[in-house]
Amino acid sequence: MLSNLTEWVTSVIETLGYVGVALLVALENLFPPIPSEVVLPFAGFVASDGDASLPGMIVAATIGSTAGALALYAIAGAIGPVRLKALTLHYGKWLRLSVKDVERAERWFDRRAVVAVLLGRCVPLIRSLVSVPAGFRRMPLPAFLLYTVIGSLIWNTGLIGAGFLLRERWEEIEPVMSVLQYIVVLAVLLAVAWFVWTRFLSPSGRQRFRSELADERAVPPV
Repeated sequence: MLSNLTEWVTSVIETLGYVGVALLVALENLFPPIPSEVVLPFAGFVASDGDASLPGMIVAATIGSTAGALALYAIAGAIGPVRLKALTLHYGKWLRLSVKDVERAERWFDRRAVVAVLLGRCVPLIRSLVSVPAGFRRMPLPAFLLYTVIGSLIWNTGLIGAGFLLRERWEEIEPVMSVLQYIVVLAVLLAVAWFVWTRFLSPSGRQRFRSELADERAVPPV
């Protein structure tokens, strides 16, 4: 599958140039299987070959990143915190999520919104997802755009620049990025395991969830 995606990605960039890079990066935000570790280094290789400029490729990729992030932000923002809490109240029991869990997550994000968006745009897999809580919390759009652009610019410059320097060896970047992705996946799996233990297996965790759920059903969230 990755081989087919790589062939498709490279053909799109060769055909459409800057527009192809922007479109692919925007789609990568919405459809993670499109690998940015292929799109961006190959864009750098194309620039090194003289068919495009390095700054142009970086700008195109950053425009695409911002557009994709804005789409996710808009979708999450349309749902909003009130609908999110209502959905959690009705369906959260199946995942052992309470409205208080959502409120705790909201407070955490509100305190660290800038760092979450700025650094999140530089972390594999998390890059796209960080737009969702920003939309749910309706983070001020100018701030969201600013930190999304900065974080995306750092990420895009690094991978496109690496492809530019490696030239024909641009594909060597993908295995390195895969290691970083495995580290992120491992961290996510550990977090999921901890959540399953505290909410499904731990007696104290199950009791606390039942207590929170009973309180919320007695007094629905505003």
